Amino acid sequence: MPLDQEALESLRRTPVAGAAKYVRGPGKRRRWLVAGAIVVALAVVAWRIVGAPVPVSTVLVEAPADADGAVLNASGYVVARRLATVSSKVTGRIAEVLFEEGAAVEAGQVLARLDDATARADHEVARRSLEAARYSLREIEVRLEDARKTLFRNRSLVERALVSQSVLDASTAEVAALEARLAAAGADVNVARARAAVSQQALDDLLIRAPFAGVIISKDAQPGETVSPISAGGGFTRTGIATVVDMDSREIEVDVNEAYINRVSDEQRVEAVLDAYPDWKVPARVISIVPTADRQKATVRVRIAFEQLDPRILPDMGIKVRFLEERAATGPATPRLASGAVVRDDSGTSVWVVRDGKVERRAVKLGDEQGGEVTVLEGLQGGEAVVVDPPQRLRDGAAVDLQAE
Repeated sequence: MPLDQEALESLRRTPVAGAAKYVRGPGKRRRWLVAGAIVVALAVVAWRIVGAPVPVSTVLVEAPADADGAVLNASGYVVARRLATVSSKVTGRIAEVLFEEGAAVEAGQVLARLDDATARADHEVARRSLEAARYSLREIEVRLEDARKTLFRNRSLVERALVSQSVLDASTAEVAALEARLAAAGADVNVARARAAVSQQALDDLLIRAPFAGVIISKDAQPGETVSPISAGGGFTRTGIATVVDMDSREIEVDVNEAYINRVSDEQRVEAVLDAYPDWKVPARVISIVPTADRQKATVRVRIAFEQLDPRILPDMGIKVRFLEERAATGPATPRLASGAVVRDDSGTSVWVVRDGKVERRAVKLGDEQGGEVTVLEGLQGGEAVVVDPPQRLRDGAAVDLQAE
């Protein structure tokens, strides 16, 4: 069947005014969409380059060590070289205790008294015996004096033939006998005096005294208990009443591994830090290296003296020490920095310093470089964070994301 051409022509859309704009519309819109997408993509890329935090790694500027470097670290304890557990010289019952823990005492100060009833009675007997011996001595002295006068008279009478020779001989013998008795009486007096001194010493031994000036750190007995210089009577007899510490003898003892003992020397400077006061650095120095090693622990004991004692330093406190190496200081101490953090270009020498999550470029003046570290003469302070191996796209003021090393 042949097609009706006139009918087909009547169905064709007839162009009108503005029809050309309607036909070209889809192509132009696509171009605008593509251009917008490109702008958005460039903005995203720019934001990633400029606005996103740049991942970086940092190192800390090593703080100066005041012209000294630590060659060895060790730990130990505060000890007192003079520490004594005070006891009595004799066994006895405690009558009185005259101190409390923490009290300061002087050398020879009485700390306690033992029951002295028996000792005092013995001393009274000895004193009376000494007194009697002295009276006997005095009696013999008087009799000897009279015998000597009689001898002198009889000798005169014999010379004048008024008495016989036998009378003179008797007088001479009497004087000799009395002189011997006088010597014996003198010896008796000395014995009695010695016995009295012994009894007095026994009384003194009942007074327990401080052996040296110090501080009482423990009270180990009470009135009514028995104390003895030796262990006796099981757990009912005390062997000491107190422990006295000479606080002026405080020092440090540390055990140093024998493999590193060559780093320690006499009079070497030491920096000590008590565990109780971690922010307090106490200056000290090596007193001596004990000339023997512990076979079991493979260590050598080192004694260290405090430069100045302080009431806060107590015996048996834990302490850490740093043995310092003396360096020739030509000027003020300077910080050190890892060499990889330094940027060298046409503008000079600089580093990227991280502060509050952002970086800033800072010019620095460097000194000698050794062992992967460089001395910073100007521009940095110890403890500041510096970017190591900074990326090329890093810019001043850019935000950074610190990466864990």
